Amino acid sequence: MARPLEFDRSKALNKALALFWRKGYQATSLADLLAAMEIGRSSFYAAFTDKRTLYIACMDLFSARVMDMLERECREKAPLDVLQQFLEGSLAGGRGVRSGWGCMLVNSVIELAGLDDDLVARASSHLLSLQGFFRRCLEDAGTTPAQSEELAAMLMLFNEGVRVSSRRRLPEAQHLQPIATAFRLIRSAVA
Repeated sequence: MARPLEFDRSKALNKALALFWRKGYQATSLADLLAAMEIGRSSFYAAFTDKRTLYIACMDLFSARVMDMLERECREKAPLDVLQQFLEGSLAGGRGVRSGWGCMLVNSVIELAGLDDDLVARASSHLLSLQGFFRRCLEDAGTTPAQSEELAAMLMLFNEGVRVSSRRRLPEAQHLQPIATAFRLIRSAVA
């Protein structure tokens, strides 16, 4: 009979997510994970199987949290405001603990391209879901289906660039001005 888990799986998963997000998949060793998660090797394998399986769970959790946050915001704010604030969010006042980490999904695509096509495909699938959210917001803001598709694709490329650029730790204004310009153009296209 297997021993019951002696740790909080959710807390351990959150700690692993933060570590993978900050360091990346390849630079995070099993020893790093065990220390951050505050669990032993046997508990790790019993709960998460292996590092790769844990990484997939972390990517899925990261994506679910982003989507949940955006869906909540959409119930309270205008769709274009939600999109603009999403892009500005990791930059404006971004001096906290996660400042400069970028996006775990974008980081995964960059780090693992050509090394692990399955992990890249999973991260890309989550990014496509996010692009679908962008499209729905744009439609809610009054764009035609064709416009929303085109603008959502543009915003996804913009999002990916913003997330990579955020890791450079440039002055806030250098990030925020292009976002403001992009949304000024989008708002004029919608009007």
